[in-house]
Amino acid sequence: MMTWTTHELTVVDHTDELEIAPRRDDGTLRSPVPVWVVRDGDDLYVRSWRGRAGSWYRAAQASHEGHIRCGSVDKNVTFVEIADTELNDRVDTAYRTKYSRYNATYTDPMVAARDTTLKLVPR
Repeated sequence: MMTWTTHELTVVDHTDELEIAPRRDDGTLRSPVPVWVVRDGDDLYVRSWRGRAGSWYRAAQASHEGHIRCGSVDKNVTFVEIADTELNDRVDTAYRTKYSRYNATYTDPMVAARDTTLKLVPR
């Protein structure tokens, strides 16, 4: 299994959004959409602000593959669904901390969407 480099983690950690494009059933990529991303240790996580209804999330959940882009980071990824409560608690904290300057109108739905947590694993 591949891991993120220190440079990649730093770039993503210091940006607000990354572009995410899940793979369709036919193997093509969907149009990229911006999503918030957080770091926990050497791992990166995203959630769907619209919860399970988010179209990019449904596509990611179906294919488990896609592509992300953020500054100099341009990677194919595997999406791994996360249900671990302790890990989700840390991801909640990471969202609250990283995006604390934003109104709760935006951050509260991200914390509430913990059942959509996806780990981004580089391929």
